[in-house]
Amino acid sequence: MSANTEPLISLLVIDDNPSSLDLLSSALKQEDLRILTAEDPIQGLDLVRKYHPQVVVTDLVMPNMNGLEVLDRIMATDPSTSVILMTAHYSTESAVDAIKRGAADYLNKPISISGLRERVNNLLEYSRRRMRAGQLQSELLDTSGMEGMIGNSPAMWDLFSKIRRIAPHFRTVLITGPTGTGKDLIARTLHRLSPVSKGQFVVVNCSAVVETLFESELFGHVKGSFTGANTDKIGLFEYAHEGLLFLDEIGDMPMSTQAKLLRALQNQEIQRVGSLTPRKVNVRVVAATHQDLRTAIAEKRFREDLYYRLTMVEIRTPPLIERSGDLPLLIKHYVAQFARQYGKTIVGLAPRAEIVLGRHSWPGNVRELENVIGHASMMASTERIDVPDLPEYLRSGEKGGSDASSIQPNETGLSSLDEQERKLLSEALAQSKGNQSEAARILKIGRDALRYKMKKFGLDSTTAPL
Repeated sequence: MSANTEPLISLLVIDDNPSSLDLLSSALKQEDLRILTAEDPIQGLDLVRKYHPQVVVTDLVMPNMNGLEVLDRIMATDPSTSVILMTAHYSTESAVDAIKRGAADYLNKPISISGLRERVNNLLEYSRRRMRAGQLQSELLDTSGMEGMIGNSPAMWDLFSKIRRIAPHFRTVLITGPTGTGKDLIARTLHRLSPVSKGQFVVVNCSAVVETLFESELFGHVKGSFTGANTDKIGLFEYAHEGLLFLDEIGDMPMSTQAKLLRALQNQEIQRVGSLTPRKVNVRVVAATHQDLRTAIAEKRFREDLYYRLTMVEIRTPPLIERSGDLPLLIKHYVAQFARQYGKTIVGLAPRAEIVLGRHSWPGNVRELENVIGHASMMASTERIDVPDLPEYLRSGEKGGSDASSIQPNETGLSSLDEQERKLLSEALAQSKGNQSEAARILKIGRDALRYKMKKFGLDSTTAPL
């Protein structure tokens, strides 16, 4: 490491005994590791806020503030920090209390230097892996997108490829998929990549237009054609001439207007309400819906001939549950976006918040995720979004479960979040038939982290689901 390069990994030792500080600093010294020391817990917390060390080793009994209070303050500042407590007054009750409050370990004095070094090295290696993963995600984020759409899953690469092939040639496109999957982004991307990219991009939300005014909105009207028509009005088709018209939620378009839309698409001409003169237009049309239009056809709510005109090219947007591998990329993207918007320094999520988001089914898809990260970024008071920052329905569980952010123990001696984490670990071990590497892949964590959590919850490779 050059003299001008600051190490990315830091370790803080807090102990009111200067001899212990010297001993531990010397024993834990390694290349590319910044060792910080503090004889006073208040000074130690100042160093935590300044340097955000990945690992903190602290004595339990100290003047001014004990180690458990230090632990609580650190967990409030950055819950991703690994805190090891040391004490000459070990008891099972105090150890359980410390672990429940977020400690990575609770060691009895006199400390085994070799044991401490191994434990610290494992935690530091886990931090390095998380840091490398974050760097790789940042690089991946730079290359895993298209015109503002984020994704690296097979479903998204297939979508990107289809858009590129379609954009230069389409006249009409139908985009289908659940609400919140980004159909509007696809429409804008098709416009930007099309030959009419310099023309207007005009949006019509079909579910928001009053039925009696639909025809006038799309095709315009002439003065005196109906009560209130005091002047000639250009319609959105004419306004979008040499550009693109996006008909969002086309499944809500009235049947009477659908017939006139079909003629406009077939002939590339429109007729203003009250006029006998057709007008030629050159408009590319993208329609979108979350409805099943075949069902709407069967129920006589949508014209079959219009459906086939629109589906000359059809694009389906995948729900987030079909592209769960994109979740970390999307989270990173939205955290950076809202951190800039709110003027905050937010570097990511605490591990337990990642667990909560990872187990959610995301019925609202990417739009729901964006709202969740926006809410959490606004509420966050530290550099990492934690469970209490998430919306209440995520913390409580979709079916009214207990608050996942609670640290209060129940009859099992574990917090509700700990119980959920233990259940996830148990299920992953059972699914992988005891293969720890496979279980770690299922949970998207490192093997060292898996082994630490197994030890924390008293699990072994033969553990069955709860």
